[in-house]
Amino acid sequence: MDELVDRTARELRALIGRKAISPVELLAACRARIERVDPKVNAIVAHDFDRARRDAETAEAAVLKGERLGLLHGLPVAIKDLMATEGITTTYGSLIHKHNVPARDEIAVARLREAGAIVIGKTNTPEFGAGSNTTNRVYGATVNPFDPMLSCAGSSGGAAAALATGMVPLATGSDMGGSLRTPASFCGVVGHRTSPGAVPNDVRGYGWNPLSVDGPMGRTVGDAALLMAALVGADDRDPLAQVLGPAPFANLATADLGSLRVAFSADLGCAPVSATIREHFKHTSRHLAALFAHAEWREPDFGDVDFIFETLRAVAFADIHGDYVAEHRRHAGPNVIANAEFARTVSVREVGRAHREQTDLFRRVLRFFEDFDLIICPAASVVPFPVEDTYVAEIDGEKMATYITWITVTYAITLTGHPATVIPCGLGPSGMPFGLQIVGRHRDDAGTLAIAAALEAALSEVPEYRRPVPDLDVLTAPETKSLAGTVPAALEAHAHGPVSGPVGVS
Repeated sequence: MDELVDRTARELRALIGRKAISPVELLAACRARIERVDPKVNAIVAHDFDRARRDAETAEAAVLKGERLGLLHGLPVAIKDLMATEGITTTYGSLIHKHNVPARDEIAVARLREAGAIVIGKTNTPEFGAGSNTTNRVYGATVNPFDPMLSCAGSSGGAAAALATGMVPLATGSDMGGSLRTPASFCGVVGHRTSPGAVPNDVRGYGWNPLSVDGPMGRTVGDAALLMAALVGADDRDPLAQVLGPAPFANLATADLGSLRVAFSADLGCAPVSATIREHFKHTSRHLAALFAHAEWREPDFGDVDFIFETLRAVAFADIHGDYVAEHRRHAGPNVIANAEFARTVSVREVGRAHREQTDLFRRVLRFFEDFDLIICPAASVVPFPVEDTYVAEIDGEKMATYITWITVTYAITLTGHPATVIPCGLGPSGMPFGLQIVGRHRDDAGTLAIAAALEAALSEVPEYRRPVPDLDVLTAPETKSLAGTVPAALEAHAHGPVSGPVGVS
């Protein structure tokens, strides 16, 4: 692997600040990696290299003039294709928006540019993020860089694959039921699900709903925290926006693991998790337990977690995609259609009950954290699956009720509102990346990232648990088979027939 593009974002930013490397040089290295690897991965699906080059030249000039530099000055960043980018195609994975070029950046993208980042392109996502596998009928599938016949998960799969292969040092993601965390686990990178309002959003139509959040992704916790530093800060256009400053993230503290009380759980007491993942997690936890002051196998009571999540998710889909499906049904994918149709079956009474039960769940989890400082559980319930499968239909012979039931281990945490960081922990039982989900205290994003960074450092000292790196020589070899860019049969069939099967959205 090329030394420059595989360095951390923090290292690269320091080198730029010392004039040891040029932003133009770094951009060229990232572009070369994209052109070498992306034909086998299909992670970055739209770009404007000419504009990126001009921006890098401007960043270089600022360095040479000794001007004040932003947190991300000169660092290439990839933006998830659910986020509006001025002048760069933004499809949301939808055929209807195939040629959409926004006139302005949404706030998160604008803040990254203000911090000096170079927007290099857009990363693939399923249609409107509704999918647990990153594929759509605009760009086809993004594959797992460790095995291009397997899924990178969804919906931030393009971001995770781009990071794992060194195409970019930083990428944005978003997360409702696990869209940021599951791909991070499958691809061996870091993803942080932020507290609602920590990263403001000025375009989301349902601004009072705390389920969907934007968040940072990187190859290390420190890098994700650096990106987070550029994203935080209140904005009046987001009713949930928190008043957070960049300092705790830019200068991430070092957590003392030896003073912390950890609760381990293989399934949160409510999630379907395969036997192989359970056993692997139990084996790993025996090593991790010695790092903490107190370790115990416990989990909060998550109540009727599936009902709560499915009902509240339906509210969002009814509002956002109901009209879209009515007007553009033949262009819409099966996940979006099924979710919009399911939303029409949910009663007002059920919505009220779901809100009440989520509030009860939130308060139970707060009480749980009176005895513990963090929860650690698997970040994914299964090993990476074939890319042509759009979801996990069953686990150990048990059929999943919906196509996202298999990610209950992440969407249960979504309902708590607590921040959660996924970090890589070596290879799992199938020889593919394995991730840990670290759940922190309410609204303590900086503290959660600090714990994750300390745990990441401890794991790096054990060869078995270090962050895995894909073999790019094998990946890019002519004889390596890849399903990158293909459209799974389930989506192709939908283009010619009716919708059927489980529903859900991640």
